Amino acid sequence: MSQTARGPRHTALDALHRSLGATMTDFAGWDMPLRYGSERDEHNAVRTKAGLFDLSHMGELTVTGAQAVDLLNHALVGNIGSVSVGRARYTMICREDGGILDDLIVYRLAETEYMVVANASNAQTVLDALTERAAGFDAEVRDDRDAYALIAVQGPESPGILKAVTDADLDGLKYYAGLPGTVAGVPALIARTGYTGEDGFELFVAPEHAEKLWQTLTEAGAPAGLVPCGLSCRDTLRLEAGMPLYGNELTTSLTPFDAGLGRVVKFDKTSHGDDFVGHDALAAAAERAESAPPRKLVGLVAEGRRVPRSGMSVVVDGEVVGTVTSGAPSPTLGKPIAMAYVDAAHAEPGTAGVAVDIRGTHEPYEVVALPFYKRQK
Repeated sequence: MSQTARGPRHTALDALHRSLGATMTDFAGWDMPLRYGSERDEHNAVRTKAGLFDLSHMGELTVTGAQAVDLLNHALVGNIGSVSVGRARYTMICREDGGILDDLIVYRLAETEYMVVANASNAQTVLDALTERAAGFDAEVRDDRDAYALIAVQGPESPGILKAVTDADLDGLKYYAGLPGTVAGVPALIARTGYTGEDGFELFVAPEHAEKLWQTLTEAGAPAGLVPCGLSCRDTLRLEAGMPLYGNELTTSLTPFDAGLGRVVKFDKTSHGDDFVGHDALAAAAERAESAPPRKLVGLVAEGRRVPRSGMSVVVDGEVVGTVTSGAPSPTLGKPIAMAYVDAAHAEPGTAGVAVDIRGTHEPYEVVALPFYKRQK
């Protein structure tokens, strides 16, 4: 992967995306495919068949050493000590004041080796924070962003497609687990994770193997309806699944408890349980959330056709009671949907009189529980 002094970074699949006619966009300093054709068709393919994504912009950081787990328990809010080898955990890294720096997935690759996957926009911030927090620990933080390309195959047909090109035990691979294997003849870390609300896999490979893997998966998936997918449908898929996006639902001005994700904070860690970064601020935030949560993250479903966008106000009787964080047309529901932080008094599903101020017009919306969509097991 390369970066010029002025231009965006390019993934190992850049030329391939262009050959497929992808519409490219700058995302967090990377030139990434937004869509190849119809966003709706790509979205529906993932919901009903399968989609193929290039996610090589994500930031892979490796933490190794005798005290790697102690460092991660100190630096992150989750209990990394309870993650067994071959498993993964969703967690967050917070500031001292409890504000969210990023949400992460941590994979335990070996006894003293972990891979931390950060969002592209925050990878440098997370690297800097982990490096700073590593002081005093017998552990090393390594920037491995250039060591990996990341390809995801998502959707109900993805297990069958992947089985055709690997001898790895996919049936034994649980959700939020990862195992080393060979896919399309190349070494890969095969993880059963994703950001779409569907079953699927994320494949970490060396950048020089990315094109071969993409082409082999494309051929294997063609009979099952696999299509290449861009970031646009990835956003509508995660929105339907009620999954937060950093910069929208998660920011440094919010704690995990503000975001309704207090469950990721573990105060009773087996190691360094009472001194992880942000502990005191998060303990206070937990108390506030229990006694009188100021705002709650809810789902909104439009009664009309106008699409809400991030930053628009949620109103009741002309008064602002919340803010939209993400909004888009939902191909699955056939209506515009949004996630929003809303005053607790108006956050219960079915609350009457809620509207979104869309350029001066108060459009009626129904308050619903998240997620909007949940796949059938």
